[in-house]
Amino acid sequence: METRAGRLIKAGSGNAEYSCFIPAPLPPDNPPIQYDDEMIYLISEANRYIGRLDEVTDNLISPNYFVYMYARKEATLSSQIEGTQATFSDLIKAEAGMADEVPNDVKEIENYIKAISYGFEGLETLPLSLRLIREIHAILMEGARGENKTPGEFRRSQNWIGGYSISTASYVPPSIDYLNSCLDNFEKFLHENDKISLLVKAALIHSQFEMIHPFLDGNGRVGRLLIAFYLAANNILHKPTLYLSKFIKRNQKAYYECLYNIHAKGDYEAWIKFFLTGVIDTAKEAVDIARDIAVLREEDLRKISSLGRTSENAMSIYEGLFDKPTISIEEAKTKLDISIATSSRLLDRLCEEGILSSLDNRKRKKIFVYKKYIDAFNKD
Repeated sequence: METRAGRLIKAGSGNAEYSCFIPAPLPPDNPPIQYDDEMIYLISEANRYIGRLDEVTDNLISPNYFVYMYARKEATLSSQIEGTQATFSDLIKAEAGMADEVPNDVKEIENYIKAISYGFEGLETLPLSLRLIREIHAILMEGARGENKTPGEFRRSQNWIGGYSISTASYVPPSIDYLNSCLDNFEKFLHENDKISLLVKAALIHSQFEMIHPFLDGNGRVGRLLIAFYLAANNILHKPTLYLSKFIKRNQKAYYECLYNIHAKGDYEAWIKFFLTGVIDTAKEAVDIARDIAVLREEDLRKISSLGRTSENAMSIYEGLFDKPTISIEEAKTKLDISIATSSRLLDRLCEEGILSSLDNRKRKKIFVYKKYIDAFNKD
């Protein structure tokens, strides 16, 4: 069987024979991508909303705080798509030291955050490449599920998607004999100076990576990160604030159907339209979150400015909450070089103003949380 997306071939021999799919090099050329009125409209709208997102985040007083927190939300949602049960709140509590030990599910999310940071830092000096992709994968798998599945290395055995065995699989990626050539073509497409819309190209990159499925585990998470990394590497956004995991999680069935129909029917166009719709939806939501945070900050700054002599210390604590939205009495004491009693009174005062909330935990270490800020990212 052959479609414009590639061909199905036989691999193995005898009783071990099976069929696997070999993706054709990008971009599709038989025929090329069909830009109908709907796709042209979606490309225009996606670029428009990305521009709005850039404008709003650039105007935030502390855009890096927004990026930091947004990355944590993305890490949680992307991991949940792969079956992780931990929530955004679980992550925040773990980072605040409110758990006796960090569950593996939270560890996976923390790895994802490290991978995001590592990838964006790497892109400041290096191009997006197979080497960087392997390094990202190694970070994702460290000490978590899949750590025994060759982290940081492309697979040396056959994998498959769906089903209990390769014979019942819904999709079988390229065999080892074809994997390197598929990856070489993929990397060439990453760097090719073509005239394809960068958003369309990001969609094609993600779908091709998932068809190649080069790792034994973690392909979905790496593939979703690739979207953000590609957009950042090509200056589509000034800040890494566009992640599609929430849209994908919300439309998971349609997502898998679109990817399936690429290799089964050669239907790239339906996938690209789904992807562009996700970009629009995600950018709109990120703009709303950024605006909500700007309003929240203005309200809280007014409250802090009315605190009199304690306002300077309160401001110092408040600024740190955008980086880490939890704080203990001991942490405030160290940060401000004040007594435990003064630190306790200050945090209690911020609770009275409705800025902080107090959380109880088993370790009897009183933790205060900037709940309204967390809630801004935690909307369904």
